[in-house]
Amino acid sequence: MFLIFAKGFLTSAALIVAIGAQNAFVLRQGLKREHVREVVLVCALSDALLIALGVAGLGLLVQANAPLLAFARWGGAAFLLAYGALAARRAWAGERMSLPSTAPMSRRSALAACLGFTYLNPHCWLDTVVLLGAVSAQQPAGGRWVFGIGAACASVAWFAALGYGARLLGPLFTRPLAWRVLDTLVALLMATIAGSLLFNPPSGWSRP
Repeated sequence: MFLIFAKGFLTSAALIVAIGAQNAFVLRQGLKREHVREVVLVCALSDALLIALGVAGLGLLVQANAPLLAFARWGGAAFLLAYGALAARRAWAGERMSLPSTAPMSRRSALAACLGFTYLNPHCWLDTVVLLGAVSAQQPAGGRWVFGIGAACASVAWFAALGYGARLLGPLFTRPLAWRVLDTLVALLMATIAGSLLFNPPSGWSRP
């Protein structure tokens, strides 16, 4: 069972330890030190929920529902483009952690954005519900949920490291140029992911 747990942990880590919309948001909140605990908990628990749904077999149902896939694809792209536009505006205006005029994001706004990056991002569903769900189905009898627990543990470890480890970069981000670069990269990342959803959806996500 330990080997199945390790397989779930490593498979999940390989999928989530990458530059993505959700990770970029967690990193930014960690750098700003705003609602880090809440953001990390929401991301980790949401991933655990989606992984559980995938292990339970929802991934197969999602793949078979073309209207749902189309809605997730277009809605997710719109959300990512909107957040990317906000990041581009921040990059243009410039900001730094010590500027008193920079209004902090409220807890409600941070959690709403966090939920959006999780549940409105088709890539999150593809990685957790579809891909991890499919791999879990290949495990020996009684091993599916052990695989799922391992996958969920990887998500918890990653988001905790990303959110709380970001503060080590704090001194660098006291300079406005560092924030301009970060927000520019975030804006480009959001636009790229949205473009891939619109013009080159991942395998298994049908075109409308």
